[in-house]
Amino acid sequence: MRLAERVTRIKASPTLAITAKANALKEEGRDIIGFGAGEPDFDTPLNIKNAGIKAIEDGFTKYTPVGGTDELKDAIIDKLKMDNQLTYSRSQIVVSCGAKHTLYNLAQALFEKGDEVIIPAPYWVSYPAFALLADATPVILETKESDGFKVRPDRLEEVITENTKAIILNSPSNPTGAVYTFEELEALADILLTSGILAISDDIYEKIIFDAVQFFTIANVREALKDLTVVVNGVSKTYAMTGWRIGYAAGPEDIMAAISKIQSQNTSNPMSISQKAAVEALRGSQDDSRKMVEEYRERRDYIVGMLNTIDGISCLKPQGTFYAFPNVSRVYGTSYDGGTISNSIDLAEYFLNEAGVAVVPGSAFGSDDHIRLSYATSMENIRKGIERIKAAIDNLNS
Repeated sequence: MRLAERVTRIKASPTLAITAKANALKEEGRDIIGFGAGEPDFDTPLNIKNAGIKAIEDGFTKYTPVGGTDELKDAIIDKLKMDNQLTYSRSQIVVSCGAKHTLYNLAQALFEKGDEVIIPAPYWVSYPAFALLADATPVILETKESDGFKVRPDRLEEVITENTKAIILNSPSNPTGAVYTFEELEALADILLTSGILAISDDIYEKIIFDAVQFFTIANVREALKDLTVVVNGVSKTYAMTGWRIGYAAGPEDIMAAISKIQSQNTSNPMSISQKAAVEALRGSQDDSRKMVEEYRERRDYIVGMLNTIDGISCLKPQGTFYAFPNVSRVYGTSYDGGTISNSIDLAEYFLNEAGVAVVPGSAFGSDDHIRLSYATSMENIRKGIERIKAAIDNLNS
């Protein structure tokens, strides 16, 4: 059977592949420390779980409107107004089966052959795939570590063409943890307004932010840009609700109507029970979420501090998310009994096979000089994992 050509354009998610391989080794009896998955290790807060249980007990287990219940849309509207000073109506909100599903639907609604989509690198692994699956061309805009992995206005202007349809901005960023300031977003917004390019603002890590850094979404730095922006968010990361699969988009009514039409044919509504739980997540106590963020901060301080003590590794301190993105390029060219470290894939395989530590190669994010480590795991695992990485680096031959 000949498969559709579009399947050949993309690869399976490397983060999920690393996690699957690490889990397979664990099942074989190997002691593996996993820094791969971008998933909170905390349990979903009790008040949210109870809302889901109540939904089941109340029989709220049927189809809902395709784009989400009015109750959840209203909770999202209130959240966006309170946290982001953005005002939307119900017709400007669509709820989907996770932010990943939201972004995929958005790409299908917006992009087609001949369109170019600007994707700053390092990028989340799925952004280019979304563009490719919609027949569009991903235009990778490389950022510099010396610039904090942020897009410079002059570089943005250089890559804009008459075919540019949109830019995807992710702040706080997966994998770098970079967070844009208001002034940095203002400079980008002026260019987008001049060129009429749509901004897709992936804000999924909005609440996981440290050191009194303030979060801004590009939609609220220029009033006129709101009509050229789609804000994407969800409950997965902030509330440890990855398996509940609730994400959402807020933006121009015509785009939301198109997303809803596509969703009506691919999944129908997001899960009814999860929608009730998401209402509680957004409207209920935020104490557990804040405690998670404080724990992430402590882990970040430890893992980044320890990575910077290892010869051949340097790591910027992320301002948000639960990822460290160390530069490991100085290790390239070294060898061990059985192979040579030439790139981030070689190093990730070496760590997994020789040290029992799972990391994601930076090449998956468009930056081969780096690897990504998720510190959404216990401090005990972080300590053990970093000790193993240090020992593995020390065992390499220059």
